[in-house]
Amino acid sequence: MTPLRLALVTRRFWPLVGGAEMVMANLAEELTRQGHHVQVLTAQWHPDWPKQISHRGIPVIRLPNPSIRGWGTVRYMMSLGRWLRTHEKQLDGVYVSMLKHSGVVATSRLRGSKVPVVLRAEGSGDTGDCAFHETANFGHRIRRSCQQADAFVAPSQQVFDEMVSAGFGRDKIRFIPNGVRVPELPSNEQRLQARQALATANPILTIAPSSPLVVFTGRLHPGKGLTKLIKAWPRVLQQFPMARLWLVGEGPQEGELASMIGAMGLQSRIVLPGAFDTVEDILAAADAFVLPSLHEGMSIALLEAMAANLPCVVSNIPGNRILIESETTGLKFPLDNIDALADAVIRVLENRELATSMGNAARARVVEHFSLERTAQDHVDLFRSLKEQKMLG
Repeated sequence: MTPLRLALVTRRFWPLVGGAEMVMANLAEELTRQGHHVQVLTAQWHPDWPKQISHRGIPVIRLPNPSIRGWGTVRYMMSLGRWLRTHEKQLDGVYVSMLKHSGVVATSRLRGSKVPVVLRAEGSGDTGDCAFHETANFGHRIRRSCQQADAFVAPSQQVFDEMVSAGFGRDKIRFIPNGVRVPELPSNEQRLQARQALATANPILTIAPSSPLVVFTGRLHPGKGLTKLIKAWPRVLQQFPMARLWLVGEGPQEGELASMIGAMGLQSRIVLPGAFDTVEDILAAADAFVLPSLHEGMSIALLEAMAANLPCVVSNIPGNRILIESETTGLKFPLDNIDALADAVIRVLENRELATSMGNAARARVVEHFSLERTAQDHVDLFRSLKEQKMLG
């Protein structure tokens, strides 16, 4: 079958790394592996960043995005629109992350063309795209423009329901959950090798082979509940004095978290190592994963941790409940209960039999329902169907 020629549009992309960015990067890599021609369009957030790079073998084109508030968005939208119109004949589909400005440009510039435009909703609740439409400048206008796309992807049932309530056509929404690559089942030897490799790459990640390691990966954002996790850590240290916590990622809360860690005297116990292009070694080195988010759609970070065979401790919110069944694939704690968060982490670290059982079950769930290969194929099927409709129309 003829390979598809796809443009994936995400205003934020590597080296700016969060859940939405990882979804697009992983999808681009898997689509390319399956033989399709993929390129990523993103914003040039810093003027000294090169305008074109290759990321995991995928061509990435950075479009002008001046730092001047307001004008930067306008300039980016103009550049994106011009690129799409110029390359329209070389595309079989455009896939846009978020129901925001990029979606407005793609739907308006390619309206009436033979190129299907699919928009992917990100997040849910107060931090989701549908909430953005209610609070942002021109939010309602952005929503109306995005609703003209050929199809939409909702990565979770909660996002699907929010989109329907916001007026997006139910028949145009496809439920395609996030998918992740499933690594080989890690051994204890590989765990030690991962720790050694990380310590060699960055000395602040040096950790003794026997020290318990708990990790968070994702955006350092207030919606992730990381201040609660830091407040819970002294209680964990009472039970496991050598335990370490790594908060892996970047984001607007990084400075606040660093100050909080310093004020509590936890600099040697909690580490902020920054963002990584891939967290495979981070997860391989860990004993457990924690996600204390206030809101989630379907967390790519959580799926990656589950695929890595890690027991997961998560906040009891709708997005996490989709993936984590208490005592089976992980442990859940009440959202605002710091003591319960600490107790759940302690339980995972002290009961290795339970931890192993939950890790195995979590991995099996990802293999069955959330593999990256399956997710990519679902997207290919969607684009082929839309392309056929366009040609017949």
